[in-house]
Amino acid sequence: MARVYNFSAGPSMLPEEVLRIAAGEMLDYDGTGTSVMEMSHRSAAFIKIAADAEKSLRELMEIPDNYKVLFLQGGASTQFAMVPLNLMGRSPSKTADIVNTGMWSKKAISEAKKFGTVRVVATSEDKNFTYIPELTKDMFDQSASYAHITPNNTIFGTRYRDIPDTGDVPLVADMSSCILSEKYDVKKFGIIYAGAQKNVGPAGVTLAIVREDLIGNELDGTPTMLGYKIHAENDSMYNTPPCYSLYIAKLVFDWLKAKGGVAAMQKINEEKANLLYDFLDNSKLFKGTVEKKYRSLMNIPFVTGSEDLDKAFDKQAIAQGFINLKGHRSVGGMRASIYNAMPVEGVKKLVEFMKDFESKNT
Repeated sequence: MARVYNFSAGPSMLPEEVLRIAAGEMLDYDGTGTSVMEMSHRSAAFIKIAADAEKSLRELMEIPDNYKVLFLQGGASTQFAMVPLNLMGRSPSKTADIVNTGMWSKKAISEAKKFGTVRVVATSEDKNFTYIPELTKDMFDQSASYAHITPNNTIFGTRYRDIPDTGDVPLVADMSSCILSEKYDVKKFGIIYAGAQKNVGPAGVTLAIVREDLIGNELDGTPTMLGYKIHAENDSMYNTPPCYSLYIAKLVFDWLKAKGGVAAMQKINEEKANLLYDFLDNSKLFKGTVEKKYRSLMNIPFVTGSEDLDKAFDKQAIAQGFINLKGHRSVGGMRASIYNAMPVEGVKKLVEFMKDFESKNT
């Protein structure tokens, strides 16, 4: 069976080159006679895999030396609790300033409220999260323990064009759906975290890039596994890490470096997004749902305006080899997630199919 074009929001498609390497090494990794799936995380071979993964990620994102790179478990959803547990105690206010731009921001707010006070700095809920609120430095309380944003909103298809200046308040970012897709200045953030299953690798490993001065401020009673300090002190191996997911992430980092790095990938992502947005802007049937200024490079929701046509489109798309285009229930319609591994050719073919569908239904 031929491989399909997988437009899933996550877990998403992986680069075919990476899958072929992994397949070739499945039974015997680098002459060890074992698969990485069955390899001890204390073995020299796996310690090198983990070290190489960290080295490559640091190169790709230009991560300064005063940041720890952690490979964790539990997805971004665990980070919603881990961030306040580790940061609320760094200031007497025990307050988090959070910008609400969708479902994942709401979950971060809900978890943070369990450990301190949350102030919603701004929200775009009034228009069903179809834009990013304008933010200025004076909107952030300088006594807050931290501020939190979601630079790319997977469900609603919005993206921060500019990272807000929060002054002396550490800025935390959930980059699950945009990490490594475009250039970010890591120095603007106190913590960057991301579930892997969109742009990094398979589900199972979670990245946390943590500025060192933010480590060691855990609230009393913080479970051992939810403190950044224990993971930083043990090079992410306090317990058994998600070994195979980390190995695939390392291969993805190698693939990205071979592609020219994050800057080169950003140009490809902009090309893919422009192909689809240009069609949507001129279509007589399909329409985008996000204000143009805030459109995501990674997740593109669109609708026909008819639930029956939306269902027909999704059904026919699957038959043509375009899968997981059904939109999230919060938006309806369709959503094309075009992460790093989605080739330009996949977006071109999707647009061709959309043109054909439009010609038959208008």
